[in-house]
Amino acid sequence: MVQSLRKVNQIYTGSTNNLKIRIDQHNKGKVQSTRPYLPWRLVYYEAFLSEKDARIREQKFKKHGKGNIELKKRLKYSLFIKKDENEKK
Repeated sequence: MVQSLRKVNQIYTGSTNNLKIRIDQHNKGKVQSTRPYLPWRLVYYEAFLSEKDARIREQKFKKHGKGNIELKKRLKYSLFIKKDENEKK
């Protein structure tokens, strides 16, 4: 899950087999759906050994708004930390 630093209510959820490269793609404007909200920061991730398990988890997360809402509740302090506050830690 990445969060826009420009518009903090904008959250993007996806899956990848290389998290570092994918975040770089988002921040370089190479992902059309996230380009308008640059820059992005990583706020949450889950790791799986199986790509199939990861894709199933992503689909369930995206299809069921309740899971998304619950995760946002658990991350409420992480989602609204300003960039400069996070860098001080």
